[in-house]
Amino acid sequence: MLLVLFCVVSITFFLIRLAPEGPFSQERKIPEAIEKALLAKYKLDGTLWQQYTGYLGDLVRGDLRLSTQYRGRSVNEILAQTFPVTAMLGALAFLIATVGGVTLGSWAALRRGTAQETGAMLAALLAISIPTFVTGPLLVLIFALYLGWFPVGGINSTWSFVLPAITLAGPYVAYIARLTRTSLLEVLGQDFIRTARAKGVGEWGVVTRHASKVALLPVISFLGPLAAHLLTGSIVVETIFHIPGAGGFFVHSIQNRDGFLLGGVVIVYCTLLVLFNLMVDIAYTWMDRRIKLE
Repeated sequence: MLLVLFCVVSITFFLIRLAPEGPFSQERKIPEAIEKALLAKYKLDGTLWQQYTGYLGDLVRGDLRLSTQYRGRSVNEILAQTFPVTAMLGALAFLIATVGGVTLGSWAALRRGTAQETGAMLAALLAISIPTFVTGPLLVLIFALYLGWFPVGGINSTWSFVLPAITLAGPYVAYIARLTRTSLLEVLGQDFIRTARAKGVGEWGVVTRHASKVALLPVISFLGPLAAHLLTGSIVVETIFHIPGAGGFFVHSIQNRDGFLLGGVVIVYCTLLVLFNLMVDIAYTWMDRRIKLE
């Protein structure tokens, strides 16, 4: 995990430095003395190697440095203010995607060859096909403007997260449902399931006690990267619902050549990604006793 994070930080740092323009290139022409003072303030006045080693040293101390675009604000401060909002949205979307996808996929697998299965899979295909920038405004139009059940945008209460979370989770409910259905159908055809049925175990017991743990292994593999993705938010959803999350700062950091803010967001994302992948590996041993960690 540490090696992966080190490589990501290093590659991100050098790619930003190799970009044709610097953090102050888009500003109006400033005197050379002022530009040198700005470079010194943001620790960009040394050689590339000095900047790199200095940046690594600050990261070890937990200092993500100052943003070059949002003057007077540190990257730590920006992430501390915006990431909890994004994390709340992502956690709710993850819960909806996981519960909804597993439930829909299991229901479709147990009704194989029926109209219910066909309808469930068509609904999943529709959810995957419609992009979030279409789903979001439709939900706002129906449930916020016409029915008035939820706020149109912004973060005023817990209810403000419902429509954005559904919009963000929609495609992933479909992905998980299709993955669960395929995996469960494969497991239900294996020998140990036929043995359990021959011993008199009911269909509900076969699914919950024997098939589900093995069938959910591919789903768990998908949930690791999905959790990191949802927790870091979606710029499209945050823009549609006017959510002050970290997604907008990530995009603006690229446009404004704000290397320290960009690096901070990338570090947070990659840290979450490797942590959730580690949790997936550990979860394997609990779901399937045939798998051991060495």
